[in-house]
Amino acid sequence: MKMISFNNSNIFLKKALGLVVLSALVLGSFSCNKELEVKPSRYTVDKNHWKSIDDAKSGIFGMYGLMRTAITSDNLHWLMGDLRQGDFVATSRPDLKAIINGQLNASYPVLNEITNWRKFYAVINSTSLFIERSREIVEADKRYTPVNNNVDVAQARALRAFAYFYMVRIWGDVPLLTSSHDGNFEQHDRTAQAKVLAFAESELILAAKVLPYYYGGTDPQLPGEYFGITAQGLNGVLFTKISAYALLAHVSAWQGRYIDTEIYTKFIMDNYTKGDGYGPRYINMDELTGTGSGSPFAYKRGTIIVGFSSEYGNGESTANGHIEQLTLAQPLVQKIRPDIYVPKEVIAAAFTDRKDLRFGLDTITKIHRTPYFVNFTTDMPIFKKIAILANGGSAGSFAIFSSTALFTRLEELTLLRAEALAVIGQRTDAIANLNIVLSQRGVAAIEALSTKDLIDEIFAERRRELMGEGWRWYDLIRYNKIKGTNPDFNKLITEKGIYWPISKDVINANPMITQNTYWK
Repeated sequence: MKMISFNNSNIFLKKALGLVVLSALVLGSFSCNKELEVKPSRYTVDKNHWKSIDDAKSGIFGMYGLMRTAITSDNLHWLMGDLRQGDFVATSRPDLKAIINGQLNASYPVLNEITNWRKFYAVINSTSLFIERSREIVEADKRYTPVNNNVDVAQARALRAFAYFYMVRIWGDVPLLTSSHDGNFEQHDRTAQAKVLAFAESELILAAKVLPYYYGGTDPQLPGEYFGITAQGLNGVLFTKISAYALLAHVSAWQGRYIDTEIYTKFIMDNYTKGDGYGPRYINMDELTGTGSGSPFAYKRGTIIVGFSSEYGNGESTANGHIEQLTLAQPLVQKIRPDIYVPKEVIAAAFTDRKDLRFGLDTITKIHRTPYFVNFTTDMPIFKKIAILANGGSAGSFAIFSSTALFTRLEELTLLRAEALAVIGQRTDAIANLNIVLSQRGVAAIEALSTKDLIDEIFAERRRELMGEGWRWYDLIRYNKIKGTNPDFNKLITEKGIYWPISKDVINANPMITQNTYWK
C-alpha cells in the first residue's frame, strides 16, 4: 500500500508547521525558563499530533527544515566556516571584516545572532520529541509500520547527533539534552564536549545500523516508496547509512581519533555504490561548478551525502541563507560588488598547478581556466563556483538562490580518509586516496615515492576542492593540531580561542551559562 503523497503540499506544510510550532514554543521556554504563556495553544497542537502517518511525515521533514534553518540563518555556515583566517576578504562590511580578523566579540547584530545556539536546540528538541512520541503513530495508524518508524527514529537520532557535533565545533562545551522539554524548561549548564561527542557517536552508531542506503526503492532495510515518494524524489534529501558513517568519520577526526576515522571512511568507500544508482559518486568539473545531473549544489542529488537542499520547485529559494548572497555580483547578478571575494594573489597561491581545471592556465591560448571565478583580470574576482540562481540558472536579474547548504560529499570524505591514513602512517594508501581527487581536477598525481609533506598536500587540496563549502576554518584547526608547528595557532588551541563566543542573549537568559574564557 502506498503512503500518502509528498506532493500534497498543503497537508505537509500544515503538519510540518505543527512540529516547528512545538519546537519553537519549547525553545521560547528555553530562553525564559518559565511556564509558557501560550501553553493552551501548545497543548492543542500536541494533543492533535502523533495520530497519523501525516504526523510522522511532517515530523521527519520538519526536522530537516529546522536543521537547514539552523545552519543557514544569517549565512552562519559560511561566516563561521570560510571567513576566519580563510581565503576570502570583505569589500566593505565591517562585521565580515571582524570575523575574518578574529574579532568575534565585536558588537554587530549578525555576530550576536549567529552565536545564539537556540536554532540548534530547536532541532534537538524536535528530534527528541519524535524519538519519544512517534511510536504512538504506529498504534494509531496501521499505514505507518514499525519498520518505517525504526528508520525514522534513526534519522532523528542522526540529525540530533549532527546538531551536537556542529555546535561542538563552534562553541566547544554545550548543554547536552537527551530528552524533549515541554512547558517549564529546566536550565542546564554546559557539558564537556567529550561527553557530548560520545553521546553523538553512540547515537550515530545506533542510527547507522538501521538507516538504508537509499529511500524509495528496493533497499532491504526500507523497501518501497517512502511516504509515497520514489527514490528520484528523495535523492540527497534524507540521511542514509553513508550519511551516518560520514558523520562518524568527522566526529572521530575532530577528536584526533584517526584510526576510527580510517575505519569509518573505509566503510564508506566499500559501500557507497550500494545506493542502486541513487547514492553518492565522484563528480566532474561541469557538475562541481554547474547545474549538471551530479551537482551537489543544484536540486536534490545523490551526491549530497549530508546537506540541505533548497528546491526552487518547492518554493524554498531565498535571498539569504546561501553563499551566493555574499559572493556574487555583476555580471551574474545586479549587485555592483560582492560582500566577499578571493584576491588574485590568494588564488595564485592556492592553485599552483597550471593544468588545474578549477583554476589554471591554458598553455596554448594563455587564457586562464576559471570555472571557480569570473572577472579574474579585475581587482575583485567573483567567486562563482556555487551560483545556483532561481530555477537552476547561473545568472539573472533577481538574487534568489536555490543552492544546497552542503556539509559533505564523496570528494571531501576521500580527502578526509587520506588525512586519516597519512596520520596513522599508511602513506601509500593516503597518496592513492589523494590522487583520486587530484585526477578529477586535472592536477598532477603525487608519486608513490614522493618525499612531499603529505599532510600539507592533503590540506592544500582540501583548500582548493572545498573552497566556499564552509570547511576552511575547521580544516585549519585539524591541520594545526596535527602539525603543531604554529606557535600562534597552538596558543589559540590551548586557550580555546578556536571556539566562538556565546551570544549575550543566551547568557542573559540562563545564568548557568558562562562565556567562553577566551572571550571574557
